[in-house]
Amino acid sequence: QAHLVESGGGSVQAGGSLTISCAASGYTYSHYCMAWFRQAPGKEREGVAALYTGGGVAFYASSVKGRFTISHDAATEKAYLQMTGLQADDTAMYYCASGRAWNGCGMNWYAGNQYNIWGQGTQVTVSS
Repeated sequence: QAHLVESGGGSVQAGGSLTISCAASGYTYSHYCMAWFRQAPGKEREGVAALYTGGGVAFYASSVKGRFTISHDAATEKAYLQMTGLQADDTAMYYCASGRAWNGCGMNWYAGNQYNIWGQGTQVTVSS
């Protein structure tokens, strides 16, 4: 059975950088849409970034565009979210999620119901 495990969260000062990882295993299909979501206390879950493992452009929320970079290593089946210029508003639990896809993540990449496998989350805390 496919599952995802996040790691690499932690505390960082505003302006700093952090990279979180997501290890995927148990997949029986070749390509999927991999995404990162986050949820802060009292706030709605937000799609942060998404990438189709078969190639193509990445998608980003406007709040992180230019600061965050999503990537995927097919050899290790790991996804990464490199975060730079971190701000207090980036403080949240970060989740990776995946959903089977045939030709890309699509324009609704930020919709949580597109993904059927979720990790347990990793906490990112940014102090100002």
